[in-house]
Amino acid sequence: MELWLGIVIAVATLIVGLVVGSLIQKRTIEARMGRAEEAANRILEDAKSRAEFLSKERISEAKEEVHRLRSDCDAECKERRNEVSKLEKRVMQREEQMDRKMASLELKEEKFAKKEKELEDDLAAAEELNKRRIEELEKVAGLSAEDAKQSLIDSVENEARHDAALKVKEIEAQAKNDGEKIARNIITMAIQRCAADHVAETTVSVVALPNDEMKGRIIGREGRNIKAIETATGVELIIDDTPEAVILSSFDPVRRDIARIALERLIVDGRIHPTRIEDMVEKARKEVEQQIKEAGEATVFDAGIHNIHPELVKILGRLKYRTSYGQNVLKHSLEVSYIAGLLAGEVGADITLAKRAGLLHDIGKAVDHEVEGTHIQIGVDLAKKYRENNEVIHCIAAHHNDVEPQTIEAVLVQAADAISGARPGARRETLEAYIKRLEQLEEIANSFNGVERSFAVQAGREIRIIVKPEVVSEEATVLMARDIAKRIETDMVYPGQIKVNVVRETRMVEYAK
Repeated sequence: MELWLGIVIAVATLIVGLVVGSLIQKRTIEARMGRAEEAANRILEDAKSRAEFLSKERISEAKEEVHRLRSDCDAECKERRNEVSKLEKRVMQREEQMDRKMASLELKEEKFAKKEKELEDDLAAAEELNKRRIEELEKVAGLSAEDAKQSLIDSVENEARHDAALKVKEIEAQAKNDGEKIARNIITMAIQRCAADHVAETTVSVVALPNDEMKGRIIGREGRNIKAIETATGVELIIDDTPEAVILSSFDPVRRDIARIALERLIVDGRIHPTRIEDMVEKARKEVEQQIKEAGEATVFDAGIHNIHPELVKILGRLKYRTSYGQNVLKHSLEVSYIAGLLAGEVGADITLAKRAGLLHDIGKAVDHEVEGTHIQIGVDLAKKYRENNEVIHCIAAHHNDVEPQTIEAVLVQAADAISGARPGARRETLEAYIKRLEQLEEIANSFNGVERSFAVQAGREIRIIVKPEVVSEEATVLMARDIAKRIETDMVYPGQIKVNVVRETRMVEYAK
């Protein structure tokens, strides 16, 4: 009982303590809240007073700024009004000046109108007088106005042609003095620096024999050996009374060379019979093919040209056995390469391109008897096939003017080709072609009006033309020489150049009695 009573008393005491503590804490909090509200009110009042002060200060500053801006604006407006006033005065002055000028122009227009009318009247009167003058002149001269005009035109035209001929003569003389001298020096230097042999090829080869008894062995029993040689080589053997010699005849130089090598080896070997002949001919054929390859490589090396396709080098070597008018085409191609390179160096063109094009310009002649077409078209096709550059192909196509030259190197290859072919002794012509060229030269010259006689001289290198002095004037001879030269260039094909020499001679004869 006492235990429960103690517990109740303890609980009651705890409750009373809690209530008392709660009341004390509540009063403490209320006291703190009261102090916080007082502090907040003081802060708020301070802030309001601060804000009112700042607001008054900002308003004062803004009023001062507005006053300053208004003063500036008033000053600027005053200045603008002054400028506008000045501009208005200037405009008014300009208007007054324009009015005065307009008045002056109106007066001048009236004067001009009067003068124009006077001039029109004077012009009409002048035309009437000119018409009467022309009618009087026609009556006096017996010519109409159109006839007189045509006569005047003819006179002026003749005078102009006379002056033009004199000018052409003067220009040509100057050009010859300068251009011919320069060109002659360049070409002479190129030729002097390029010394090449010229050996005329023939259609026969001579094989020396150790003795005349060898002729019988070459012929063989019933001629079987000589028949075997001719069949295997395609070359005709001529065995005659020539001591210790056999002649090989063929238009194909490759076959003739194969036959020569085979026969010389058969003579050295001493065993001459059909089987041995076939073996020797086959060996000789392989040897000639190797020589062709080596000739192409040596030519390319001598020319200083690189990166040519190997097959093109072999084809180039075949030109060793190709001739043109008796001139070896391989030597001719090498010479053209040299000359074209030298000319290119003198005029500042591409030396390597000129030499390469000069070396390959006649490559088509190596196979022109096997392929249809001209040697130019064949050469172009070969160059394209073996991937030569377009400039070299153009030089090949243009070296005989089949196409118009478009580059300086193409023109130089043309010139080098002509120089190589025109050298004395470089080529030989048939008598028929020679006579035909002379006749064609004289025929062209005689076709011009006023020509009395013409003579082709110096193996067709010059044409001398005698003109009628009463038909062709001194000045007209200049134009005639140019026209004949152009006609020859258009109608004829010839190596080198042809000199056109027009001669006009007037002889006055009188006898003293």
